[in-house]
Amino acid sequence: MLGRNELHTRNKHNGQYDFSLLTENYPPLKKFVQLNPHGGQTINFFHPQAVKALNKALLISYYGISYWDIPKNYLCPPIPGRADYIHYIADLIDPEATNKKGKEGTENIRNPKIKCLDIGVGANCIYPIIGHVEYGWTFVGSDIDPVSIENARKIVTCNPVLAHKVELRLQKDNRKIFDGIIAPGDYFDVTICNPPFHSSKEEAEEGTLRKLSSLKGERIRNVKLNFGGNANELWCEGGEVRFLLNMIAESGKYRKNCGWFTSLVSKEKNLDKLYAKLKSVNASEYKIVRMQQGTKNSRILAWRFF
Repeated sequence: MLGRNELHTRNKHNGQYDFSLLTENYPPLKKFVQLNPHGGQTINFFHPQAVKALNKALLISYYGISYWDIPKNYLCPPIPGRADYIHYIADLIDPEATNKKGKEGTENIRNPKIKCLDIGVGANCIYPIIGHVEYGWTFVGSDIDPVSIENARKIVTCNPVLAHKVELRLQKDNRKIFDGIIAPGDYFDVTICNPPFHSSKEEAEEGTLRKLSSLKGERIRNVKLNFGGNANELWCEGGEVRFLLNMIAESGKYRKNCGWFTSLVSKEKNLDKLYAKLKSVNASEYKIVRMQQGTKNSRILAWRFF
C-alpha cells in the first residue's frame, strides 16, 4: 500500500486506494477486495488476477480508459509507479511550465507538441496512456515482440482518447534499440524506457523470491510473478547494465533526433559504469532523478547532447 506524499505531488495515486470509487467503476474488482489487519480495504497483491483487476479499475477511474487487457503471462505493471516516471519526466523536459502552477505543482501542464518515444512499450501500453491523458503528449512505442505491439495497438484502437496519439513500431532486430525505430526525420523531446532488469529467468525468479519473502516476513520457496512478465520484459543477455550501455552507445547517433534520453535504472551499483559510458560518447549533460514509491527507491538516468 502506498503512503501519502511518497509519490510525485501530481500523481493521482498518492494516499490510499479509494476502493469505493474503484469498485463502483469496475465491479469485477469487488471479489478481490479484502480487509487488512488494520481494518482497511486492500487486495492480495500476490494474486495476479487481483492486480490485473485493480489496474483496470484505476485506468477506468483516473484515465478514462474503457478497454484494457493483456495476454496471459505478460507484464501487468503497477500503475502508481509508472505514473511517477511520467510526472518526473514532465518536470525534466519543461521545468518552467511545471513550476508555473506554484510551489506545490499539483496541476498538469498539457502540451500536445511534446513527442515521446517509449522503448519497450509492452503489451500494456501504460506509459503512452498516462503520458497522453495527463499531459497531452503524443507517443511512438517500440517493442521487439509482435504480440506486444498488436495488443498495444488494440488498446489504442479501442480507446477514442488515444486515437491518432500513439504509433506502434516493431523493432525487428533485438540487438538494436534506436536503430530501425528512429527515422531520419523524427524528433522526440524525450525517450523513456523501463529496461529488462535481469540477465536470466533464474535471476528474475530469485529476485522475486527475495521481494516476496521480505514482504511476507518469511521465506518463500515457490515463485509466482504477481505482475507477470515474459522473457522480453524481465530479462535479456547481460541484464540491465548491458542493455543500458548499448542504449547509451546508440544514443550518440541520434543526438539531433532527441532532446532528452532517459531510462529507469534498478540497481544503484550500475551507475558508475553508465556514467563512464556517457563520458565516452561525449554526452553534454547527465543526471539522476530519484523517486520513492512506498518502501521502494528508484531512479531515472537522463542525458542529452547539445
